[in-house]
Amino acid sequence: MKHLEFDVTGKRVTVAGAARSGLAAAELLARRGARVTLSEMRSEAPETEPLARLGVQLELGGHQAPTFADADLVVLSPGVPPETPAIQAARDRRVPVIAEIELASRWLQGRVIAITGTKGKSTTTALTGRMLEAAGFKVTVGGNIGAPLSAQVSESTPDTLHVVETSSFQLEQIDTFHPWIAVMLNFSPDHLDRHPTVDAYGAAKARIFENQDTSDWMVVNADDPEVLRLSRKGRARTRLFSKDGAVTVGTVLEHGWIVDRGMTTEEKLVPLDAIHLLGPHLVNDVMAAAAVGTIAGAAPAAITAAVESFPGLEHAMELVADIGGVRFVNDSKATNIESALRAIQSFPRGLVVILGGRFKGGDFTDLRGALKNTDKEQTAPNAAPPAKDPAKDKDSETGDKTSAAPPKEQQAVVATGDMGTQSDEQLIQAIDVLRGLALVSGRTASR
Repeated sequence: MKHLEFDVTGKRVTVAGAARSGLAAAELLARRGARVTLSEMRSEAPETEPLARLGVQLELGGHQAPTFADADLVVLSPGVPPETPAIQAARDRRVPVIAEIELASRWLQGRVIAITGTKGKSTTTALTGRMLEAAGFKVTVGGNIGAPLSAQVSESTPDTLHVVETSSFQLEQIDTFHPWIAVMLNFSPDHLDRHPTVDAYGAAKARIFENQDTSDWMVVNADDPEVLRLSRKGRARTRLFSKDGAVTVGTVLEHGWIVDRGMTTEEKLVPLDAIHLLGPHLVNDVMAAAAVGTIAGAAPAAITAAVESFPGLEHAMELVADIGGVRFVNDSKATNIESALRAIQSFPRGLVVILGGRFKGGDFTDLRGALKNTDKEQTAPNAAPPAKDPAKDKDSETGDKTSAAPPKEQQAVVATGDMGTQSDEQLIQAIDVLRGLALVSGRTASR
């Protein structure tokens, strides 16, 4: 159900957080006639200057309780914890508090395809967008990656498909957000520096299904018991995908193909040799995207063409250098233990693992078995659990990265961690250091 009649004209709206999502929300609200205050913890935010010309008031250096408590509506950027005292002051005054994606969705005219999961969201979102574009649909791609949903409202038409990556931070503050197709790729503990428990994290993820009805679709990983549990209360029709093939109807692997298996028929969608992504775990992402494409009406030829031309994303199992036969792979989007595990398992023996970043919860002993299968692994997890800081306002966090020099005679170096915004140039500098130590000559390396 759309809320195109949602009107903020003359309303006092406070937007918390001046990163990408907050900036886009503030601009959207100002153009819709709201009296907007953009509140930011930093004392300087030069990127907000264009908003001043739209009449947006800036509150820098901290969130002040009256700014929130006296508002008619509060909109949260995903990086702003909802337990922040100023936001709680608004709730105490019964001021509605909503996520940026909730705000934007009320003015969208097209249908939403929302994708969540602990890992693989960005790859699946980007590839789904490519498949639908190849099939001739009008598509926008964004949300937690690319353009915030608020920046897509002006492009929205009744025939637009909005492919949206959604995080738990965004989903926990929705109200009426209603995807036509909701995808849950996988689930494992993460973001426990933000969510109080694993159950709370799962409950936030499961909200992606909350407002769907029987005319909608859930695309669900049948190989993940937690995903099946979290989707159980959903009312939408279910499309399963299973790399293990343990479903009678759904998207499966069969004889070198991704196949759409029906009750009485099967249709080949994508040959596995069309996938040019490092890491067998990424096949799951391709399967999920293919399932969405099939529901939306994309032909197998269009789906395959998109897969064949898709090189993957920056920082996601990205080959950035091959020096003397040594491959360096950047997987710095692997910001949780499960993602790091899948990356490590993607390489043969002779692997050096460089771990770094900000600890978000989980058990590092889960990596022990995979690391034992490498010849001479070295890890440097800069992962002391940080104290919770509700004042952090970034849409995404990047932690310090540490690296361990690989021992001699290694075939690969893998570095993972919360380094998603680090540049390939920085990795190349690290490679130069390793080469200077004469430790990787003629072998392979990866971050």
